[in-house]
Amino acid sequence: MTRLARPRLAVALLPLGLLFSAGCGHRSGLDGASKLDAQTPVVAMDAAVDSASDRPPDFVPDAAGGNDSPSATAGAGGTDALSGTGGEIGTDGGTAAADVTIQTGDVPGTDSPPDVPVGGSGGTGGTSAAGGMVATAIGGTTSAGGSATTGGTAASGGSGGTSAGGGTPPSCSGLAATCGPSGDESCCTSLPVPGGTFYRSYDNVTYTSMIYPATVDAFYLDKYEITVGRFRQFVNAGLGTQASPPAPGAGGHPLIASSGWDPVWNANLPGDTASLKAQLKCSATDQIWTDTPEDNESRPQNCMDWYTAFAFCAWDGGRLPTEAEWNYAAAGGSEQRAYPWSVPPTSTTIDDSYAVYCGGSCNSSQNVGSKSPKGDGKWGQADLAGNLWEWALDWHGSYQVPCSNCADLMDLVADNRVIRGGRYLGNATQLLSSYRSSAFPVLHNQYVGFRCARTGSE
Repeated sequence: MTRLARPRLAVALLPLGLLFSAGCGHRSGLDGASKLDAQTPVVAMDAAVDSASDRPPDFVPDAAGGNDSPSATAGAGGTDALSGTGGEIGTDGGTAAADVTIQTGDVPGTDSPPDVPVGGSGGTGGTSAAGGMVATAIGGTTSAGGSATTGGTAASGGSGGTSAGGGTPPSCSGLAATCGPSGDESCCTSLPVPGGTFYRSYDNVTYTSMIYPATVDAFYLDKYEITVGRFRQFVNAGLGTQASPPAPGAGGHPLIASSGWDPVWNANLPGDTASLKAQLKCSATDQIWTDTPEDNESRPQNCMDWYTAFAFCAWDGGRLPTEAEWNYAAAGGSEQRAYPWSVPPTSTTIDDSYAVYCGGSCNSSQNVGSKSPKGDGKWGQADLAGNLWEWALDWHGSYQVPCSNCADLMDLVADNRVIRGGRYLGNATQLLSSYRSSAFPVLHNQYVGFRCARTGSE
């Protein structure tokens, strides 16, 4: 199935950073006035999630965002349509109206996928030639220079750290080993994730539909979220600016055509290093970045927009993980874990000994890997739940069927990119491996960070 690529305008600056849509996940009203039980699959598309108590204080709802959904101040649009009291929503796979508000007596459909229009989505299209209109659906694999040589399992500890292919990423050159529960492990380890097939956003607890299978090839995923110390190497190199953007096509997935850096995105990078540093100070109360190294070098870098995260991973020899790859790693592949640490897979045990998560009782992130190994995923990655939300490659659109090394690279309706994994100041449902949310790609917010994926196989 093909998709039409709509034009996108590069945005250099949007006011006040009021573009976060942490509540645009596939569950509705988890702590707001309009809600279903937190353990009930929700069928309303793009319904509100965060209440005022859970939403960052500098985000303001408006009519365009719907009920209790943060978006740009003074955005245009009418109020959301209400479903009829006692009405039936999407029974057995039916469609829910976009942005409906769940009313008393509404019946959620047993199979209706959350936040996904019925009928499935088109395949991810390749980029058409200039002036072209229709993008061709991906049907096969793209060699893109061949596969990277596997470097074996990355070693923990010591200076530096290994990545797919056995090399040391630029962000780790000369970097001290200060991560992990004892603060003596390399911050730069990248661990192999074997390929396989699983069901997207399925956890057999809160979401039990198995209509979105996906297959991913083997890849590497960084053990830790990108730290301030690693990001400092990028800033000190003078990169991540309009003057020094990634090369066209850099940071692409070798099996997904046209997934690398698009020069049109250059305008979304800060003009110079001073502007980049200013963006990293997006919160007066939760600022992690300091212009000179202080005490936060092992904490995950926040205030991170999608474009800068992409540029960092491309420079560091990696790429942003696709949403399918990220979900696969967090779910333990075919184990379909509710949380990354869940053993058995349906266990919903969660407290702050597993993740940097406090249900509203804490006010900051913590050093990466501080809950390791208890809270690690199946293949050793830490903080896949909690600490900071993490960017994925995809637009926040409908899931693609079929999906084999797929990513949503263009979408007719999506304005947000996917974020996954929840945050330290949130609720337990947001930390589920099945939970998906989104944010505007130009957002600089204290709750958003990232980690990189790397090409390779076991």
